[in-house]
Amino acid sequence: MKKPMQHDQQNAANQQPLHWTERWRASVPTRDALAKHPWLKPIAHHVLDPKLWRMHHEAVARGAGIGVFWAFVLPAGQILVAVANSVWWRGNIPIAAGMTLITNPFTIGFWLWLAYKAGNLVLGAPPPPPLKQIGQGGGIADYVGSIGAPAILGMGMFAVGGAIAAYALVKIVWRLQFWLKHKNRSNRLKKTALSKKPNSANKHD
Repeated sequence: MKKPMQHDQQNAANQQPLHWTERWRASVPTRDALAKHPWLKPIAHHVLDPKLWRMHHEAVARGAGIGVFWAFVLPAGQILVAVANSVWWRGNIPIAAGMTLITNPFTIGFWLWLAYKAGNLVLGAPPPPPLKQIGQGGGIADYVGSIGAPAILGMGMFAVGGAIAAYALVKIVWRLQFWLKHKNRSNRLKKTALSKKPNSANKHD
């Protein structure tokens, strides 16, 4: 009786939902898979460079900026272009590939709507005709054209602004962590020095 119960417990543990970091890692192609991709074969030896897979702060910041940029610029194939760009700019490849997942089939509708709103603020374009008019003399091309320019401008704004923000955010977080580590180390050294002072005074007495 114990063995079936243990087997059921193991199956239940295996069926538990994955943490979001594990899901993110599973969605990012592996190093070997990227190197074997037909579009990346000319730069496969660069893709396998260990330096492009290390968590160095400058490479991570560049990878984050590259990934966000191509996420909003290209509707498909963002990962491959981001990997090639990371090889050129020496960015972290897994971070760049992962950041392109900001735009995906589940979120692209929201981003396009938000991009249209942002682009329309700049262009001041007239609102698109109601969908009911498409079948009443209004063409679908006119409808798409009325929202296309603001949406494209908005996505471009998100690409450039998001890339700069992602790069800056990584650098700020790294500097903040470095400052906190330095501050904690200084505090520990001060406490150690203060704890030694009474002992030295007792020795002189």
